[in-house]
Amino acid sequence: MDGQHRVAYGDEQIAFTLRRQTTQVVSRVAIHVEPDGRVEVDAPLSIPLADVLAAVRKRSRWISQHVSAAKARMAHVLPREYVSGESIHYLGKRYQLKVVVDPASAAEAKLRGAFVVVNVPRHDVDQTRVCIDAWYRKRAREVFEARLKVVAEPLRWVRQLPSFRLQFMTRQWGSCSPSGRLTLNPRLVAAPREAIDYVLLHEMCHLKHYNHSSAFYRTLTLYLPDWGRVKARLDDQADIFLR
Repeated sequence: MDGQHRVAYGDEQIAFTLRRQTTQVVSRVAIHVEPDGRVEVDAPLSIPLADVLAAVRKRSRWISQHVSAAKARMAHVLPREYVSGESIHYLGKRYQLKVVVDPASAAEAKLRGAFVVVNVPRHDVDQTRVCIDAWYRKRAREVFEARLKVVAEPLRWVRQLPSFRLQFMTRQWGSCSPSGRLTLNPRLVAAPREAIDYVLLHEMCHLKHYNHSSAFYRTLTLYLPDWGRVKARLDDQADIFLR
């Protein structure tokens, strides 16, 4: 059944979310450790729960190592305070946030040299955050529109560029609906261009294979042979880019 389950690994309890899928979506037990340390397991409806638990136990060491690594990364990331001196990432480069209070100024954020300058009419953390989010959203739409054309060009099954919407998410970079519409996280624009291209390619591969089957990964590998390296690097930096 779907839901929360646990298996023992020494003195440790590995908690995971089980998601039952049709065989058209997944053909075997697939284990994922998310960037924030959550463990999710996809399994066909036909596989008994006992076999799913056995598969998780078999990979307990791998799961434990990846969960520990994710938690260690997150432990070193402080919540954003939206004050001058903080780091703002864009296309994989680090910029310094500079908050300028000017009662005569309209609230807005702009990239100026090595700084992301936010002008606000008064000291207001919420307004600074709104300005930065708006700036990420504007930049993301420009970058995604340009990169979608480049990434889609060799994909024979993409006859028309998919539409996309922007949505801030805390755990995902993007998704693809059954109708073929993409949802993309504006904060993805903080990542290097190769990571952006990987996410766009991943979602457009779902236009051909609406699952994470072996056929899906063969297609992904055909167009981006080193996608695993790119994904691993993006996962390592997710806690910084998503905060």
